[in-house]
Parts: sequence; structure tokens; C-alpha cells
Amino acid sequence: MEIIIILLILGASLIFLETLLPGLITGIAGVICLLAAVILGYRDFGFQTGTFILGGVIVGGAIGIWCWAKYFSSSRVAKKFISEGAVGDLGVDKPELLNAAGVALTQLRPSGMAKIGNQRVDVLAESGLIERGTEIKVVAVEGMRVVVRAI
Repeated sequence: MEIIIILLILGASLIFLETLLPGLITGIAGVICLLAAVILGYRDFGFQTGTFILGGVIVGGAIGIWCWAKYFSSSRVAKKFISEGAVGDLGVDKPELLNAAGVALTQLRPSGMAKIGNQRVDVLAESGLIERGTEIKVVAVEGMRVVVRAI
């Protein structure tokens, strides 16, 4: 009976460690320990005790998953793994370019480089081809996309 208890505790501990040491090795080892405990329970103590151990493993696993999902993300340990940065915010908006004038540094067919103010900017022509050296005006800024037209 001691080996079964040791396998159950070891299996649960290894599965918990999987959250801290990702890579699936400790999780697989934990599941193997739990399965070995259930199999030894059936072999050594019969159907009724084996089924009791299996039920305990299933209920314990369900409770463990529920507790992990509910409480782990707000724990101190999880804070080391969770990024606090904003998702999707690249910080590339350039609203100051709207309505600014500049010069096309390359031929815009429809994209290319332009000098707007003192900076080189990747731009997109609103329509058609704009020759190099043509005066341009920014008509729209949509994230990283700067749309220009010839003036």
C-alpha cells in the first residue's frame, strides 16, 4: 500500500511541477505514476479498491485542474510567467504626419519611401504611380500605413 501512496503523491507533484517546468516530461512522468498506482491498486487489492483509487485520481485531477485554472493565474508564482504588456499595441501610430507635406524619395508604385519633415517614412500612394521627387501630402495614417497623394 505504501508504494501506491508514494506513486499517487509523486504523480500529483510531477503534474503540478509541469506548470513550472514546461516541456511535457514531468507531466508525462506524473501521469505514468498515477496510472501505475491505479494498476497496482487493481492488482494488489482487487476490483473495488482499484476502482476507488481510480475514482480518487479522477476526482483529484478534476479538482486540481479547477483550482489551477481559478487560482494559479493570480498567484505570485504565475506573475513570473505572465506578461503585463499590452497585446496588439505596437506603438507605431504616427498621427503627427496627417496633412504633413513631403517629397517622394523613391518612385511610389504604389509603395515606397518619402521624406516627411525630417524623417524617412514608408508610404503608400493613394492611387496610381507617383514619380520620385514629387511633392506629396499625407491624407491618412492607419497604424503603420501612411497614405499619400501627389500635390
